[in-house]
Amino acid sequence: MGHKSKGLNSTKKLKQRRARFRLYDKRLKRSVRGLKEKSNPLGKSASQAKGIVLEKVQLEAKQPNSAMRKCARVQLIKNGKQITAFLPGDGATKMIDEHDEVVVECIGGKMGRAKGDIPGVRWCVIKVNDQSLDALLKGKIEKARK
Repeated sequence: MGHKSKGLNSTKKLKQRRARFRLYDKRLKRSVRGLKEKSNPLGKSASQAKGIVLEKVQLEAKQPNSAMRKCARVQLIKNGKQITAFLPGDGATKMIDEHDEVVVECIGGKMGRAKGDIPGVRWCVIKVNDQSLDALLKGKIEKARK
């Protein structure tokens, strides 16, 4: 038993063998069971989500870097799940207050995991109270009063 069939008439046997060994593929098993959708707080097919800022936190960067990365704990409106989102840009922490409504999107790490030196953070804030965080930081617009 140990070797593959060869030859002109071995197609059926090779196809059966392929089907049997596909079951051992870790990625295939995850996709068949839909585990990525279950574990994704944003939901099945959403790339962005709205949430409310609960608190601002600072996370320590992983080795070999030494920095306090500015993040925010965000509660998603659509399902109530809590996530940690990175605040990109210099002085972004000053633009965001507790109870602000923010829009978060994926940072874009490999396989949907964390990116860079921030442990366990997979999202970043892109909008605050329907205003672009990037535009706020560059001084193009003022922060709206609630």
